Order: sequence, then structure tokens, then C-alpha cells
Amino acid sequence: MQTILGANGIIAQELSRSLAAYTTNIRQVSRHPRKVNTGDEIFSADLLDAQATHNAVAGSDIVYLVAGMKYDTATWQAQWPRVMRHVIAACKQHGAKLVFFDNVYAYGRVNGAMTEETPFNPCSKKGEVRANIASLLLDEIHKNNLQAMIVRSADFYGPGAVQSFPHTTVFERIKSGKTPQWIGNANAVHTFTFTPDAGHAVAVLGQLAQAYGQTWHLPTTQEPLTGADFVRLACELAGQPYKLQVAPRWMLRLMGIFIPVLRENDEMMYQFEYDYRFDSSKIESAFGLRATPYRQGIGVSLGVNK
Repeated sequence: MQTILGANGIIAQELSRSLAAYTTNIRQVSRHPRKVNTGDEIFSADLLDAQATHNAVAGSDIVYLVAGMKYDTATWQAQWPRVMRHVIAACKQHGAKLVFFDNVYAYGRVNGAMTEETPFNPCSKKGEVRANIASLLLDEIHKNNLQAMIVRSADFYGPGAVQSFPHTTVFERIKSGKTPQWIGNANAVHTFTFTPDAGHAVAVLGQLAQAYGQTWHLPTTQEPLTGADFVRLACELAGQPYKLQVAPRWMLRLMGIFIPVLRENDEMMYQFEYDYRFDSSKIESAFGLRATPYRQGIGVSLGVNK
């Protein structure tokens, strides 16, 4: 049994589709899970409940923790450590391997490319939470208490990735004939991982014994597109003239008084004000997994055949 904790999200969906090439025994776990493949088992559980997590993991060979949470610092601080402890305990109890899907917040602002060797140096409260829970798992790995790995993605985009930044600010606005938007510095490089690439790579890594005990960056194109370049390419593929609106930070802070998600994003704005480069050469060299070029990925995301 291969169990997905955090069913229904875009990464869980892409992972589920890719896992079907390896097994027909897939368990979808969340408060209200849905099937992705016809033969999927659904299991309702709240990962904040230790016993429910224990029950959800029972019988699993591999567990994928791809859960998301409300984008709120207080929620993350209160809930993420509990979830990680519950999942670690359940996997140890049942002898299951664990694959944890993480982001790059723990690295903080990095001058140059982020790699698997980049030290944790969070410069945000959310980053501190991610560093904390990743360290909990790494400690178990180093003590040989658990077969596990951490897989990391850059900010992502892709078909159906409705929670991603490019979906609402670029793709949907282009489709509706509106001017695409960006935040921060549109001339800074910002790397994005294509969600089908992420799901496929996580599924592959989960099957490989030699991948455990390590951190992996998921396949991500190294094309150094700035925000303006990303929008320009999207406009070109959609057959529209290039236009771009950039919201300055002061405006976002003002809007954040009334829009909680913008207020919560303020501490993460360094990711859009400076170059954000994500390197995945390790996984490419080790297993030959390659990233989808932006031209193809953006075209798929927009629904155009180019």
C-alpha cells in the first residue's frame, strides 16, 4: 500500500496519477478525500489527531506527506509540528517509509542557487516552522529510526494548480483578456517547478531504495526567466500583446490590511524582490529526470497547443 497524506491537492493529484504506473494499491487520506485513480482507497482522517494518523498509515509500505495548511503563520506554528510528529510516529510504528514534500522557506534568502546543501537560514516565521519540521524528520533519519527523504519544490505552476501564484495573476488574467500581474521586482529571476514534473519525480523517488536518507530538489528548468520574461512568454503563447502590471510592496501592504492572504505573504516578499534560483541538477544527474521547458509548461497551463 502506498498512502498519500494530504489528498485532493494538486501535488497529490499529480503524484497519484504517476503512482498508478507502480501500484494499484493507493490510499488517499485527508478530511474529505477523493479518488484520482479508479482503484484508489479513500480514508478520512485528520492528521492533527495522533490515533487517526496511526490508523491512516496502518498497512502502508510508503507514505507521502504532501499536505497543505491554511496560509497563516499562527496555524503553521501550532499545527505543522503536531502533524509531523504524528506522521513520524505512525510511520515508525508501522515500518513505513516516508517521503515529505517540502518547500524552500527554510533556506531564507539565498544569494545564488538553492541546492540540497543550502543551510537552513530562515528569514520569516513561516520559514522557521518549515526548518523546525524538516529538522525533526532529519533527526530521525540521522538516528536511523526511519527510512525517509525530503523532496523540495520551488514555487510551482501547472494545469489545475489553482493555488499557484501564476494561475491567478498570469494565466487566468490572460484567459479573461485582462493584463497579467506580478509582485515585487519583475526583473528578478524567479524559478518555477511544473507540477506534473513534481508529481512524477516524487513517485519515482518513492520506489528507489537509494533515494532514502537524502534531500532531493525536484526537476525544475534552469531557464533564467524573470517575472517579466515569464509573462512575456505567456502572452506570446496566448497570441496576445505583452502587457504587465506590477504591484509595489507598499500597495500590497495597504491591501493586506483588508486581505489576510496578502498580509500573510508580506514576510515572504523577499522571494519576489530578489533572484530566486532553484537548482535540481542532483536528481537530474542521479536518475535522469528532466524538467519540462517553460514554453511547453506554460502552454499546457494556458491550454494552448504550442
